[in-house]
Amino acid sequence: MLGHAVYILGFVALAAAVWARDLSELGSLVAVLGVIGLWRYSWAGINFGRAALFIRRVYPRMKARAEAAYAQRAVPAHAYFMVTTYKIDLRTTTRVYRSIFEAAARSRGGATIVASVVDGADLRIIRDLFARMEADMSGVKLLIDQIPGSGKRDAIARSLRLIARECPSARDVLVFVDGDSCVPGDIVERSAAFFTDPDLGALTTDEAVEIEDTPLFRQWFDLRFTQRHMMMSSMAFGGRVLTLTGRMSIFRADLATEPSFIAQVQHDHIDHWRLGRVNFLTGDDKSTWFWLLSRGYRMTYLPDLRSVSMETQPLPGFFESAIALMRRWFGNMLRTNGRAVALGPRRIGVFTWWSILDQRVSIWTTLTGPTAAVLTAIFITPVALPAYVAWVMFTRYVFCSVLSLFRGGGFPITYPPLLYFGQVVGAAVKSSALFRLDRQKWTRQSSAAKRAPLSTGQRLRAASSTYMQGLAYAWFGLGILLLTGLL
Repeated sequence: MLGHAVYILGFVALAAAVWARDLSELGSLVAVLGVIGLWRYSWAGINFGRAALFIRRVYPRMKARAEAAYAQRAVPAHAYFMVTTYKIDLRTTTRVYRSIFEAAARSRGGATIVASVVDGADLRIIRDLFARMEADMSGVKLLIDQIPGSGKRDAIARSLRLIARECPSARDVLVFVDGDSCVPGDIVERSAAFFTDPDLGALTTDEAVEIEDTPLFRQWFDLRFTQRHMMMSSMAFGGRVLTLTGRMSIFRADLATEPSFIAQVQHDHIDHWRLGRVNFLTGDDKSTWFWLLSRGYRMTYLPDLRSVSMETQPLPGFFESAIALMRRWFGNMLRTNGRAVALGPRRIGVFTWWSILDQRVSIWTTLTGPTAAVLTAIFITPVALPAYVAWVMFTRYVFCSVLSLFRGGGFPITYPPLLYFGQVVGAAVKSSALFRLDRQKWTRQSSAAKRAPLSTGQRLRAASSTYMQGLAYAWFGLGILLLTGLL
């Protein structure tokens, strides 16, 4: 409470100090911030409203219909679990596989687990843990596929081909699980019911995170997962979420074992007019999502079912860790964004299409406010900076207050500055990734191969990326100068 009181007094004092000055010179800045703010906060309000309606009205009815339809089925769903484990610590591996084995044992239709591992030590740990389970494992089949460390996409493709040999049906489910994520014990029964809808291709669930010894990094993840919970609920209101999270998502088993689905996961790519063929290293969750989106399948979200992920800070400092993760996340998003927009609003729905387009538009609208404030402070009056800081402190506090309602209310006072950091630094990272779609690297797990010396063609492409980004920044800066009346 003391932190909240100091924070509120801080932006009130700033606002009062600014208000006592002559603000006539800030007219253009206020107009710019007002227009951008009206747009962005109207968009946020729409998503808040849609999320609340989905959680309170739409989802309970959808869940009741699904469970009633599933109860009438004579044969329950068989569950397939596909788990990829690479360089995960022993404690996490034990927790993850124990949760999967317990969930598999509770599957009324039986279960098959395919564990993809590289290290022989992981193979022995998993096999020993399975043998020592106290639950009845008679209906569970365990397949351990030890593979060379050629990448996660190859591992997923091999596992899916193993599952395809089992000939899964349309009533069965396939759970994609990362090696650092624990699944809920009732995941099979809770998710299988929704696949009584033949148009549903996949679903994802709420997430929680466990991070030790790095409180700021943990709070940043908690904030992101709260934002994710709200946005997933908003998008599910229209029947299509914007991603099928790689940590854990559930697919209709017959779709996830189609040859074209497996091929897209293993060899996904885009052809870029400047960068040429860009083969995807990371972002397998975006490949599975796009395969379903392009074929017209619905994808939904279960807000009352939660997985738990064990995360670690990949680099020594918070800021470098957050930026490294955002580079990977936003690079994955933007590599698929263009082709998703190209599907058009008629094919995927107006709201879904606009939401995907807004992932690019929001890069520049987010950067407009701080850029306009800094330029106004330099060329017109330094009062612009404290006025802008007061505005940011106030609006982000209100945003976090509303957002916290989706988690029962209450939030640490670090949330507003972390929110602003994620928005502005995230937009800067996106603007860089937008012109460098060919750059990919794993962060949390150091699985990226050592880089070979760049060829002449690669150097030219890198130079063209820098040139294109600089050109975009120049046009953006010119636009801000015109909007604020500085030119």
